[in-house]
Amino acid sequence: MLNVALPSIRADLGLSTGSLQWVMSAYVLGYGGFMLLGGRAADLFGRRRMFVLWLSVFLVFSGLGGLATEGWMLIVARFVTGIAAAFMTPAGLSIITTGFQEGPRRNKALLFYSGTAAGGFSIGLVVGGLLTGLGWRWVFFAPVVLSAVILVGALTVVPRSPRPDRTGQRVDVAGGVTITAAIVLLVLGVERATHTTSAWTALTVGAGLALLTVFVAVERRAAIPLVRLGILRSGPLVRANLSALLLAAAFFGFQFLVVLYLQELRGWSTLETSFAMLVMGVDAVLSPLLTPRLVNRFGNARVIFGGLLLAALAYALFLPVGADWTYTMMFPSLLLLGLAFSLAYGPLTIVATQGVAEKEQGLAGALLYTSFQFGAAVGLSTVTAVNVAATASSSPSALLDGYRAALWVPLAAALSAVLVSAFGLRTKRGAPVVASGGPAADRAPADVSAVR
Repeated sequence: MLNVALPSIRADLGLSTGSLQWVMSAYVLGYGGFMLLGGRAADLFGRRRMFVLWLSVFLVFSGLGGLATEGWMLIVARFVTGIAAAFMTPAGLSIITTGFQEGPRRNKALLFYSGTAAGGFSIGLVVGGLLTGLGWRWVFFAPVVLSAVILVGALTVVPRSPRPDRTGQRVDVAGGVTITAAIVLLVLGVERATHTTSAWTALTVGAGLALLTVFVAVERRAAIPLVRLGILRSGPLVRANLSALLLAAAFFGFQFLVVLYLQELRGWSTLETSFAMLVMGVDAVLSPLLTPRLVNRFGNARVIFGGLLLAALAYALFLPVGADWTYTMMFPSLLLLGLAFSLAYGPLTIVATQGVAEKEQGLAGALLYTSFQFGAAVGLSTVTAVNVAATASSSPSALLDGYRAALWVPLAAALSAVLVSAFGLRTKRGAPVVASGGPAADRAPADVSAVR
């Protein structure tokens, strides 16, 4: 909802363009940077407990964001709500994956979950425009009301689970610090790449990669690692995360360009743009209704592959966009993209958590959401850089040239995702196994043959 409210926030609080960017970047840093730590916390301290605690934090700081009178207050509130989301999101997903036995019932639950997520995104586009008309602060107050309803539901409906047994286990503080710092720096470098010098970007990303190397060294020596590196030996899990990263990069980059095209070049209002893109929300209906049938018949790998192919087709159809395109000409791409998401997003969630031991479900969910978040940051930064480089002036024809050049980025990302997912088509059916922990499990080769 926040994207459409940014111009109103800048006008009311008197923010510069750089400060306004931080309203978005602060949340991205908190969300992307603390996700792995949040996922492991759910495994170690209890999923319901972490979900309820951090949902409460999210509720409070979203309200404080709506009360902000200075830019720095809003930025701090956004950063903390991002951290809260990083802890509660993998906890929420792992409540589902541990609440259903692996198989058709869990798959159905995850596909309903992905449809709900898609519906929230689509509705948010429209609701954000409506609330901004009442005042930008309502974009922060509305989540307070919704979070309060969810909090009551979590306390009354989500069953309590036994406190995880941590006898003899120590929290991997060194691993938590290094991986969080590494991801924060990597996301920061990518997120700010188009707003600062190349030297600063290289320094930030380089520091992030160095800390990532330190993290791997720490985890290899840790008796109880924050992230058991053996989990990354699962071919399906790695493919799912790479595909998710590329899918998010393509989707968010494409959405950003379409918004610019409709509002900057065509002069459409915020609300008109929101309603135009609402058709992509068709996945909210198809994910729980159509996708389970396709998964049961063809398997996750083939459904993911088909969804990514449709996404690539959607981006390709939009490449020749013109200055006078009617909505009818845009509609096929937007509709195909909604269908593509319904086929790919849910099954990717299934594969990314399938075969993972219950005690590591929070970690598996965190890996997936970190991939999505990092992919979104990469996609937005790349399309912005290409768009700026290819736009020679502010004339309509120059703007159109910039959009057309940048539209190749989502297509390239989608085709790369298709290539990655194609390797999953060669797997054979069998019992998916991901070793469940400990040094011996790290040394053993995981049987990752058929997660479909």
